[in-house]
Amino acid sequence: MAQHNTLGAAGEQFAYEFLIREGFIVRERNWTMNHLEVDIIAERNGTFHFVEVKTRSQKNGYDPRRAINRQKQNNLINASRAYCRMCRRMDVNVQYDVILLYGSPDHFEMEYMPGYFRMPLRTYR
Repeated sequence: MAQHNTLGAAGEQFAYEFLIREGFIVRERNWTMNHLEVDIIAERNGTFHFVEVKTRSQKNGYDPRRAINRQKQNNLINASRAYCRMCRRMDVNVQYDVILLYGSPDHFEMEYMPGYFRMPLRTYR
C-alpha cells in the first residue's frame, strides 16, 4: 500500500475512534454506491452525519478544506440522499461534517468541523 494510502487509512481509523468516544453510532465506513463515496456515516441524536476525513502529514501551506469544493459537496449530498433512500429514512436530519488530521499515526492533530456545509435549498418556479 502506498504511504499516502496508509496515512489516510490511519486517519480514518483515528476519526472513527473519535466519533465513537463522542457518542456517535457509526453506521458505515467507506460507504460507496456507484461513483459516490462517504468516509464515515454516523448517527447521533436522530441526525445522520456524513463525515469527510482529510489526512495530511503536515500543515505546511496546503489547506485540506480546499479539497471540499462544490463538486465534493455535491457528491456528499447525492450520497446522503442515496443512503437515506436505501435505508428508507428520508425523514432524518442530515449533517455534513469534516475531520481534518495532520501528522502521523503516532500523533495526529485533529480539527473537527461539524456542519461544515449545508445542503442548498431547492427553489421551484
